Amino acid sequence: MTAETVATTAPTAWDRARTLMHEAGRAGALAPVEVPVDDADGLTLAQDLVTLTSLPAFPTSSVDGFAVRGPAPWRVVGKVLAGNSPAPLADDGTAVEIATGGMLPPGADAVLRVEESTRTPDGRITGRLRETVEWRRPGEEAELGELLIPAGTPVDPGVLGLAASCGYDTLAVRPRPRAAVRIFGDELLVQGPPGDGRVRDALGPNVPALLRRYGCQVAPGAVVGPVEDTLDAHVAAIRSALAEADLVCTTGGTMHGPVDHLHPALAALGAEYLVNTVAVRPGFPMLVARVTGDDGRARFIAGLPGNPQSALVALASLVEPLLAGLRGRALPALGTVRLAEPVPGRGDYTHLALVHVDAASGTARPVRHVGSAMLRGLASAHGFAAIAPGTSGEAGARVPFVPLPLLPGERP
Repeated sequence: MTAETVATTAPTAWDRARTLMHEAGRAGALAPVEVPVDDADGLTLAQDLVTLTSLPAFPTSSVDGFAVRGPAPWRVVGKVLAGNSPAPLADDGTAVEIATGGMLPPGADAVLRVEESTRTPDGRITGRLRETVEWRRPGEEAELGELLIPAGTPVDPGVLGLAASCGYDTLAVRPRPRAAVRIFGDELLVQGPPGDGRVRDALGPNVPALLRRYGCQVAPGAVVGPVEDTLDAHVAAIRSALAEADLVCTTGGTMHGPVDHLHPALAALGAEYLVNTVAVRPGFPMLVARVTGDDGRARFIAGLPGNPQSALVALASLVEPLLAGLRGRALPALGTVRLAEPVPGRGDYTHLALVHVDAASGTARPVRHVGSAMLRGLASAHGFAAIAPGTSGEAGARVPFVPLPLLPGERP
């Protein structure tokens, strides 16, 4: 559906909208780039991580002690430190001192722990060998070419360490999508307290911060506004954003009022609607459209409602799944929470209710001050309890949970 025909079709069901956004993102996933392992944290694997060698690549001692050959007692003929390649043990009754991680000499039968060894009067060592093997065999952790981590996995410190242990110097990853924000509304102030009919812009600081936590790059200068309330200004603002970004988020103008120029601007840009209104409250008049550039690559415009909480619902409902697809990741899974208090339904619409989750009890309690224009409740919330259409959330019921992109330690 093109933006030239703003349809009167029914709103898209909330769960269907999430799926559509993820599919659109996957179809337009960003091309892989090769980056040093040290720079890959937080990105997404674009190729399977397979072993470049067996792990471990050679037999290594798992304890400090003596690598021995044949029966006790053993004559010590050398020393093996980690990082050295030892000579073979050629004769029975010989041993070498070995450190944890040291390469087992060819010909060694076993490793005797240093704390379980004793010296004979003539300087040899003796002791009882354990039945369990005291070294790591080649391929014990993984064989050459074995799949370790599939493509689409987020890169975290564990993945980084594993990749380095396999010998990777670089990783093929999906880069962070570039995002830009355009703030619409002549009534907005960017400094000082509200007054005289003008309100302070809350989304200018709020949306970029959330986009970064969803994995975007938001460059200095990528947030522009308030944009003048004219069609020409809206078209120019979005066009300039599309030249620098994979995703453009606009705030306000998603309805069809006298100064709502977003839909005409999308038509002027030749945009194609992917979702135009979603059956969710708050946040119903949200949208995502796609523009194909001269380079053949898709870029996306997410129209967020001007009310702050509604804009946040749009980010969680449409933008997060879209970004997951662009980054080559799976559709974000919904958790569940148990309601500590009743949460009303919203008729035929999904109700996303801001909740605070108690980590000790695992229950979710609706927060106060959650009008569409309010942000006070957001400041103490961990996410949204999702109440399905035609239902209400009773106290004690377990319902789907959409987490906010909080920093480590902030999530219950």
